[in-house]
Amino acid sequence: MTNPAPDEAREHRIAMEVVVDAYGPEEQAMGWYSYLEDTLTFPFQARCIQARALSPLREGEAVVIDRLAPADDCRHEIFVLATWQGRSLGLPLAQLAAVEADEATVEAIADWHYWVKQGYSSLAE
Repeated sequence: MTNPAPDEAREHRIAMEVVVDAYGPEEQAMGWYSYLEDTLTFPFQARCIQARALSPLREGEAVVIDRLAPADDCRHEIFVLATWQGRSLGLPLAQLAAVEADEATVEAIADWHYWVKQGYSSLAE
């Protein structure tokens, strides 16, 4: 996978709002969790943009995202909890795109996707 071209505005926002004062993977994870917890508006509808071996979702499948997974489950990757086939299911945020969500939620998820695709952290994939 090729890294996307640097996005200076996104880089600045991530540096100043998400991982500011984070000195390692655990602190970065806490920064991301706090940022997403403060920014995402739940519930929102999302669509699977990438199948993953650890998730039952297929590309294109829609789910309702209810909330972030507990912080302890997000130390290495950010997970959200979704309603899927009548039950709650943890899914990696990296495989989802917001379909029906407010602008801040869409931007925060795009920030996470950017971070993952740039390979900046051991938090994800």
